[in-house]
Amino acid sequence: MSLATPEQIRKLQQGLYLKAKAEPNFRFYSLYDKIYRTDVLHHAYRQVRSNHGAPGVDGVSIEKIEAQGVDEWLAGLQTELRTRQYRPKPVRRVMIPKPGGGERPLGIPTLRDRVAQMAAKMVLEPIFEADFEPNAYGYRPGRSAGDAIKRVHTLLIQGYTDVVDADLSKYFDTIPHDALLKSVARRVVDGAMLELIKFWLKAPVEESGHDGGKRLTGGAASTCGTPQGGVISPLLANLYMNRMLKYWRRRDCGARFQAEIVSYADDFVILSRGKAEPALEWAKESLGRIHLVLNEKKTSLRDARKEMFDFLGYSFGQSRYWKTGQAYTSASPSAKSVSRVKENVRAVLQGNHNTPWEDVRDQLNMKLRGWASYFNYGSVRKPYRAVNHYVCDQVRHFLARRHKLPTRGCRRFSWSSIFGELGVSELNRRKDAPSCA
Repeated sequence: MSLATPEQIRKLQQGLYLKAKAEPNFRFYSLYDKIYRTDVLHHAYRQVRSNHGAPGVDGVSIEKIEAQGVDEWLAGLQTELRTRQYRPKPVRRVMIPKPGGGERPLGIPTLRDRVAQMAAKMVLEPIFEADFEPNAYGYRPGRSAGDAIKRVHTLLIQGYTDVVDADLSKYFDTIPHDALLKSVARRVVDGAMLELIKFWLKAPVEESGHDGGKRLTGGAASTCGTPQGGVISPLLANLYMNRMLKYWRRRDCGARFQAEIVSYADDFVILSRGKAEPALEWAKESLGRIHLVLNEKKTSLRDARKEMFDFLGYSFGQSRYWKTGQAYTSASPSAKSVSRVKENVRAVLQGNHNTPWEDVRDQLNMKLRGWASYFNYGSVRKPYRAVNHYVCDQVRHFLARRHKLPTRGCRRFSWSSIFGELGVSELNRRKDAPSCA
């Protein structure tokens, strides 16, 4: 969630952006004092609070901070930053399931560290935004995954159908600290700010052992990685990835490979007119220059005229109109994305819990609306229909079980009643949504 930026902070950010944009070689010497400004810290706290994040290793929650008094708590952080006594606490690591199986680590800094990182992000982001390449869409103000999806679809329609479907191997874990800090220092030479970023990069990680005990890893000896979950991490990851994108432009790769690259954080695709293979070789070589590696098992070449490929939860390629059979270039929610929302539906409706139906319905609707708000572009008729049928079946089964009906409940809990009087959200294309089918 993004809150409205106060006027004085907006003016600060605008000034930093315009200076960086007007003078590409300018280096900023005085930034650190901006992050402990009272208005900056208060807005940073509101941003962190709006994300409803979990406590870090110290167990301090938003509720505890507000019971203590927000002004007093922020004044303490401000003093630590101003006197340069601030040091980040270890990052709490949790493992979260990956959609395709397995787990990925998520780092949860303390709320104190998240507020400090948010304040630094508010100051640094306008500077780096001035330098970011236009084909990068991830975690940037005014840009979204939806914009990247639409760009890929547009390029395919324009004939860029030879595709490098790329996957970086453990990108966030392998970004080298020294090279990343050099990337920051190309624009920022404020020693206190650079030191602060280094502290965050080298913060120890607290992990839970199999025996239930805690152990610390990383710390000052670590040489690479920026934890997923840190407020500042996406900005730093974008900054490092921008090296490859800038190299692409400076080497005139668009003309060389008759191609365009579309990047979202650590995901990117190269769409070419017949030169995907040399573009892939270039990508391997250029990533190697900055100590990154493509995942060979997940990176492939695709001919979008004959086969589908997935990017950011969407499948792209050739489909046929359901009425006429005519071929067209489609973009639609991928099979994995549809399967994922079905899993979420099943999780809400599982068990014989005694939660009031209104609460169950609201939780279910929140899941469905959240999914549909992202997957509302392109050919959604078929996946929406599949999700609606699944939801209807699962809700009917849930209610028949709850009411101990001897039948499946098809008459009592019909389609019209489930998506009508019972209030379950039925997925339907918005009238103003873009369509390709």
